[in-house]
Amino acid sequence: MIKHIVMFKLTEADGRSEYENAIEAQKRFEDVIANVPQLKRGEAVINSKDAPQDNYTISLLCDFETIDDLNAYQTHPAHLAFGKFIGTVKTARACIDYEY
Repeated sequence: MIKHIVMFKLTEADGRSEYENAIEAQKRFEDVIANVPQLKRGEAVINSKDAPQDNYTISLLCDFETIDDLNAYQTHPAHLAFGKFIGTVKTARACIDYEY
């Protein structure tokens, strides 16, 4: 199995606060979960409002059977649409992929 963890630092954009953009990203990631068959498990989690403000805002936690499935996810139209949105509201990104 492959674990794919992506973290984004978000900002105010499109008339929404950083937190509101996190909520919007979380909602939009539900479409990715529903439409990408290679994604065995997916979750979008938002940093606690009580946590340090320099933490990343949102993290995507994803499980795939193989690295080929992860690569297919990367080019899936639902993921690309999510990426287009997140690109308009992010200031930083960090990612790790590992086998478990």
